[in-house]
Amino acid sequence: IKVIREKGYSKAAKKSGRELGSGVIDAYIHNDRVGVLLFLACETDFVAKSDEFKELAHQIAMQIAAVPAENAEELLSQNYIRDEKLTIEGLITAAIAKIGENIKVEEFTRYEV
Repeated sequence: IKVIREKGYSKAAKKSGRELGSGVIDAYIHNDRVGVLLFLACETDFVAKSDEFKELAHQIAMQIAAVPAENAEELLSQNYIRDEKLTIEGLITAAIAKIGENIKVEEFTRYEV
């Protein structure tokens, strides 16, 4: 598993310089008290429309609702709420390795009442 993860990180590093021309905006509302808008970017519209990419965006939006972050850098270093052994950066890196495109959290906003 460790070797597979390292290969995934290597693939993700190679793709990190690619231009991001598409993406998706995900909205998540939790208990009518916390709301998140997230823009997750990718390279192509084909990937942006895929269920796997949309699910990744939704999981990250839920993370932001559960654990506030000031910026993308802080978000990426957080432990993933569904698997404490994994960071958000690791979650995205695994998706990059699987999907084959560069993925980046462009911006997000969290609202709380």
